[in-house]
Amino acid sequence: MSASSSEAILLFAHGARDPAWAQPFRRIADRIRKAQPGLRVELAFLELMSPGLPEAASKLAEEGISRITLVPLFLAQGGHVKQDLPRLVDEVRGQHPQLRIEVTSSIGEAEVLTDAIADWALSRHQPAK
Repeated sequence: MSASSSEAILLFAHGARDPAWAQPFRRIADRIRKAQPGLRVELAFLELMSPGLPEAASKLAEEGISRITLVPLFLAQGGHVKQDLPRLVDEVRGQHPQLRIEVTSSIGEAEVLTDAIADWALSRHQPAK
């Protein structure tokens, strides 16, 4: 199944001073691109890294994207997801009213992911003998 050329996934992560911090998120974006080569995938950050969410969304809109699935790559529902993200999405919608943005729950809300993390942690545990 190929995605429409007018659709995109926009991954949204916190950001950090160290560029290496973003590598896992870049790998996620690359994996999505390989799984669906026709789907446009972009990575944006809240702070300390570029592009920011408004810049990434504007770039997609300029490329003719009309529908964005925005995926917050946050494990917990803190202030960034509850306050910053809605504010930024409102800003983007104000700049690009034709752009349809669907915000998913944050990745920490996905039980399959939290189960995988728990399984991984357990697999690393070596009981004392």
